[in-house]
Amino acid sequence: MTQCLFCRIIKKEIPGRIVYEDETALAFEDINPQTPVHILVVPKKHIDSLSHLTKTDKDLIGSLFLIVNSLAKARNLAQSGFRTVINTGPGGGQTVYHLHVHLMGGRQMTWPPG
Repeated sequence: MTQCLFCRIIKKEIPGRIVYEDETALAFEDINPQTPVHILVVPKKHIDSLSHLTKTDKDLIGSLFLIVNSLAKARNLAQSGFRTVINTGPGGGQTVYHLHVHLMGGRQMTWPPG
């Protein structure tokens, strides 16, 4: 079975513009950015989607959001604001089935998102 796109980026089998890495997560710039800052934060552990989280992933999901917060501060988004998005399933717009958090900012966001 072929590994998912994000697993291949995590393993450095295909390139990604990596902006953060630790033992549990990787963050890289989106290849099709929708905002001036558009970073994906992914766990190194393959989890298909938010719907597939278990109690054992509690610390992992918390660490992903701490990474998002740190990156938002590093990219000067904390003061003006930013958006985080987790698309889940086809109806939620998920296209890569590896849990990931979008960090988006650098322009005024609108609501509803679309």
